[in-house]
Amino acid sequence: MSVSWSSSVDLLLDVRGHPRRAALEDALRAAVAGGRLAAGVRLPSSRVLAAELGLARNTVADAYAQLVAEGWLVARQGSGTRVAAGGPGPAPVPAPAVRPRPLFDLTSGAPDVSAFPRAAWQRASRTALSAAPSEALGYPDPRGLPGLRAVLAAYLARVRGVRTSPEHLVICSGTTQALYLLATALAPGSVAVESHGLRLHREVLAPTGTVLPVDADGADVSRLGDDAAVLLTPAHQFPLGGALSAARRAAVLDWARAAGSVVIEDDYDGEFRYDRRPIGALQGLAPDLVAYVGTVSKTLAPGLRLGWIAVPPALLDAVIAAKRLSGGGAGVLEQLTLATFLAGGGYDRHIRRSRLRYRKRRDLLVAALDGRASVTGISAGLHALVPVPDEAAVIARAAEQGLALHGLGHFRAPGGPAAGGLVIGYARPADHAFAGALTALQSCYPL
Repeated sequence: MSVSWSSSVDLLLDVRGHPRRAALEDALRAAVAGGRLAAGVRLPSSRVLAAELGLARNTVADAYAQLVAEGWLVARQGSGTRVAAGGPGPAPVPAPAVRPRPLFDLTSGAPDVSAFPRAAWQRASRTALSAAPSEALGYPDPRGLPGLRAVLAAYLARVRGVRTSPEHLVICSGTTQALYLLATALAPGSVAVESHGLRLHREVLAPTGTVLPVDADGADVSRLGDDAAVLLTPAHQFPLGGALSAARRAAVLDWARAAGSVVIEDDYDGEFRYDRRPIGALQGLAPDLVAYVGTVSKTLAPGLRLGWIAVPPALLDAVIAAKRLSGGGAGVLEQLTLATFLAGGGYDRHIRRSRLRYRKRRDLLVAALDGRASVTGISAGLHALVPVPDEAAVIARAAEQGLALHGLGHFRAPGGPAAGGLVIGYARPADHAFAGALTALQSCYPL
């Protein structure tokens, strides 16, 4: 029985039918006309293709020659046979218009990835991979590698006051997956959210619960009702910048205990504080009521896709089941490397250096806007809030200067107050671009 399909590096052909040469020619024409074979693609030699298809070599050579004559292919000595450019195939589809990238980017949500500690991370990666047992490269525990969970539990206890065990930590690909797992475990209950926060997080949680107003003391948790959970950013409210007061911390825990509900704590930038004492994680006050979510997206790089949940005991089995069905999370090599980076002190050293860099940037931002606009929410984190009466006008003027900015309205939940402001992320630009970004920002004031 002859072979009717051919599969090489980038070629799949159906040559069933008689005569065989005509079938091969038709298959090649169809592949080029349909766009599966792009201009310049090199085809297998007649000998290789003949062997794969069970044809005589002369049959393939004659088919190639016919398509060269028709303009579908070109053949050059030493270069083989390739798909012709501008041949009788369909005209290339023009690429969709691409919006030009801004010259400067002061949107929030990411650190300066050019400062990623490449050399230290590479050393940790080599060490981790050399020391890893073969079993570590198999299908992992849905919670993540035990070694990472152990060292991470110790780090979170020391730095953020989190009280958890490695058994109750679940490694995931970031905050979005963490919220998805928790929402799945909590379904079908409603989730309350702060009046301002990331839209993607609200979409994942599909909140149908209370929208909490936010002031200088954080979210007004006295508004909570019969929600199954509430999502909070207690250490540094995103994006308004306040911290949840001690009274409100106690109140939300009392609510959760009385209602049988869960507090989801998004500690997205808890390592970065400048003018105040560190504020410990809310989870440390009630590990049985708070699901603590953290990530390296702000401290190292979002592309690592590494995050974690300290899961309350009552939700652990449901979260693990959701994680198993979600198809996985962070890669094993990244988990091994982070464990080594944490254990060897590399993560602590990177955080200390980053804290100094970002504090300097914050000070430069405040100085640049001195007398032009007030700046709030700057005692911690990687962004600042600048109240403005007409955020749309400022953002439009910024765009004219090649500067990307987000307005406060970009983060407002349905039903939230409509106060205007700019959320300025001062961490994202590389060092060489930061001065230019501030100059562009200054040009937006006064209106």
